[in-house]
Parts: sequence; C-alpha cells; structure tokens
Amino acid sequence: MSATTTILFFIGLVLLVVGADLLVRGSSNIAKRVGISPLVVGLTVVAFGTSAPELAVSVNSALTPGDTAIQLALGNVIGSNLFNVLVILGMSAVVAPLVVERQLIRLDVPVLIFTSVLCYLLAFDGQIGRVDGMILFAGVVAYTYVLIRLAGRSEASTTDTTEKTADEKAEVPWTERLATQIVFIVIGLGMLVLGSEWLVNGAVEFARMLGVGELIIGLTVVAAGTSLPELATSVIAVARGERDIAVGNAIGSSIFNVLLVLGLTAGISSHPVPVSAEALSFDIPVMVAVAVACLPSFITGQVVSRGEGLVFAGYYVAYTVYRVLAEIKHESLETFSRVMLWFAIPLTVIAGLFTLVQEFLQKKKQA
Repeated sequence: MSATTTILFFIGLVLLVVGADLLVRGSSNIAKRVGISPLVVGLTVVAFGTSAPELAVSVNSALTPGDTAIQLALGNVIGSNLFNVLVILGMSAVVAPLVVERQLIRLDVPVLIFTSVLCYLLAFDGQIGRVDGMILFAGVVAYTYVLIRLAGRSEASTTDTTEKTADEKAEVPWTERLATQIVFIVIGLGMLVLGSEWLVNGAVEFARMLGVGELIIGLTVVAAGTSLPELATSVIAVARGERDIAVGNAIGSSIFNVLLVLGLTAGISSHPVPVSAEALSFDIPVMVAVAVACLPSFITGQVVSRGEGLVFAGYYVAYTVYRVLAEIKHESLETFSRVMLWFAIPLTVIAGLFTLVQEFLQKKKQA
C-alpha cells in the first residue's frame, strides 16, 4: 500500500467525520431557524445529499459506452438500501435508541415499501428500461412534492415562535445565519463525497495487498463504500442528539436510491438496466423484506431499540456472508442457508410478533 494511498485513506476518514458534523450542524440549524421539522430536513436535504455517491456511480455507469458498466446500477441500489436500513439504522440505534415520528409510520416507510415492490415488479421482465426509469423518476418528483408541502405546513405552524424583529435579526452571529448554514451543508457534502472515495480506494488497495479476492472486495468494501456518507451522517446526528435527522437520512436515502438513482440511470441510459435471475429471485426480495421489516420495528413503541439495532446489523452480516459463499460456491453454503431459514429468521419473526402483540394489548389496556 503506497504512502500516498495511506495518507489519503486517513484524510478520507477525517473528511467523513468532519463533513458529517458540518452537514448535521447546518441541517439542524436550518430546521430550527426556518421552522421545518428535522425529520423533513433529514428526508430531503440530508438524504438527497448523502445519496450523491450512489447517484454519481450509477449515472456514470449509464453514460459509459457498452452494456457492461450499466450492470453496476441495480446492484449499487440494492446494496446501498440494505446497508441503509440494516447497518445505518442498526448502528445508529446501538449508539442511542431511535425515537420514530408518526410521519415515518404513516408516510415514509409505506413509500419505501411501495417503491421496493415497484422496483421488483418493473424488474420482473429481466430488465429496467427507459419507460420504467421514467415511472420511477416521476415517483421521486411526487414524493418530493409531498415532503415540500409537509415542510410548508410545519413552517406555517411555527411561524409565531420563529419570527424575529429586525433588531433581533441584526444581532444574530454570522455563525448562526441561514447563509452560513447553507455553506456548512455544501462543504459537508463535498467532504463526505471526497472522503468516502479516498477511504474506499485505500481500503480496496489494502485488501488487495492482503490477498483478498476481487469478488470479496466488491461485495464488502465497494458495496458499503457509497453508503459511508449516510453512515457517518446518521451516527454523528445521533451523537449530537439529532435522531430525527438520522432516521430520516436512512429512510429518505433508500427511497431516493430506488426512485431517483435507479430511475434516472435507466431513463438516460442507451441500454436497459439488466436484472439477473439471482437478483430477481433473491436480492430484490430481500430488499423488499427489509423495507417491510421497518414497519413493525417502528410501530413497537415508536422506538428502534438497541436490541433491534443489533438484529438489523446482524442480518446485514448474514446477507453478506451468504452472497460471498454463494459466489464462491462454498460447501458450507447449504448449512448456513438452513440455519438462517429454519432458526434465525423464524425466531426473529416470532420475537417481532410477540412484541407487536404486547404493544397492542398494552394500548388496548390503556384505552
């Protein structure tokens, strides 16, 4: 591993942390000054910004001549969405239990489930073409419009508490002004994108130096690399007490990945995005199942506990192990699959149902 790559690796790590802090700080302050809910800011500004690496990778693959590069687009979206929900929400909940607002249960998680199912239906013919991409892109326009309307209502409801006189506005320090917060957000996003690229490049070179195969690198380092901005932003947000931004970032980024990233990629590409039989029979259904799993986790007391966070993260590890074993056709794949199918998944479902029943009985008793 060259000295330059090593230096850039550590600089990238610093940029991720500092960039995430600036992004969360700027977004939080804008939410407070304008009167918009931090959740809405997390679902829009933060989620869209941290999805920039996925968008860049997928659009670049769409504009690359030939139909080989475009195959990266769907895998990028699926891998990022699984990482967003299982790792980012999971690790954020481990740092501190996440309180879930009703809007997520009533609107955003159902939208995530709908977009995941829509992706599966559009991919059912083995490809996602230009018309499919236009349908997905229309979905992100409609979803963004709804969020803007919600932001407008939130701002209107808090106008009385946020209005200031001219004298009061003149006394606001430059570090707290709206323009300064926007600069913080832009600089933070730039640091996140650049930091994640340097960090991933360094990790890939280090893995190659250790003799790790290209397949393993692709399924682990590169797959998670484009989601590092979301992870850094959400963990920093939780550490700063901005839990709404953390949850909104993970859910909003997942919605943008399907509707915007995949939609725009398929819409501008000269070749349809190919969907392999394995992706159609396994990876996309897993993405749908993970989206559906958010709902009961969020409903139970409207809190994602540390235990649920650990379960989420554990399932991402299990998914990654399965994909690696499947690709290298390892002899332990069948045993691993049986353990997951007959023990781990059923136990998780039973525990989830038990928690839901307890929550229902408790609410009924209180009523």
